[in-house]
Amino acid sequence: MHLDRLRIRRAFSKAASAYEQTALLQAQVGDLLLERLQVLKPEPLRILDVGAGTGRLTGLLRKRYPKAQVIALDLALGMLRQAKTNAGWWRPFVRVAGDAQALPLADGCIDVLVCNLCLQWCGDLKAALYEFRRVLKPGGWLLFSSFGPDTLKELRAAWRAADQHAHVHVFLDMHDVGDAVLAQGFVDPMFDVERYVLTYADARSVMTELKAIGAGNALAERARGLTGKSAYQRMLAAYESERTNGRLPASYEVIFGQAQAPQAGRPLRGPQGDLASFSVAAMRAQLRKG
Repeated sequence: MHLDRLRIRRAFSKAASAYEQTALLQAQVGDLLLERLQVLKPEPLRILDVGAGTGRLTGLLRKRYPKAQVIALDLALGMLRQAKTNAGWWRPFVRVAGDAQALPLADGCIDVLVCNLCLQWCGDLKAALYEFRRVLKPGGWLLFSSFGPDTLKELRAAWRAADQHAHVHVFLDMHDVGDAVLAQGFVDPMFDVERYVLTYADARSVMTELKAIGAGNALAERARGLTGKSAYQRMLAAYESERTNGRLPASYEVIFGQAQAPQAGRPLRGPQGDLASFSVAAMRAQLRKG
């Protein structure tokens, strides 16, 4: 899936100031991820929030684990500037500008990596999971959520009835995500899906909200010109067929996943092939035994 990374960065930066007032579903999904962290023992010393946005979830992680160093990483500088409001004044979390597909962090430095509704904005899923595995300590935990392919299915179908252009973002399939997690060597993976339906007065309100949170169509092959008035009207008419009890639905499929980084020695599957990773201490101990 080829995505316009510059468009993604600009759209989310522009949406930063009003993001939290609009992105209520994103906040709810983040809260569910936070609940799943309760089962993890021992408490982590360093936590990375990838795609942290305005830092709402990062701030909650900081409160949950006051002894840990918590890092908010995001592609959009506007989001990171806004995240300062959630960082607090006493031992604030660290804000880092970076790409999930090329994390600016050392190998094996993170105990827990949280990624809330960011993976669908990574055009190269394998590269992102490679980076997640690389920065996690052996035995470290990955917890993530991502929108699945049934997300915005009503809007996608309405546009399909209007013209042949790609107007709606393409979301990740749970099986593809699961295969990529396993291929990267993560162990004990668990996946499940939750479905939500938000309702709106009209189709324009759906698209206005998506724009307000920066979640527009970032496909590189999207149509670059203005959509014709006739096609737009056909889309509106097609969406009307979904109206129930006076409201139009917008479906969201949310994939939840968690997995553990393997012990040292299991290969990383990078772009240049498998790279083995060994603990120096373990190697020295083995040599002493020999």
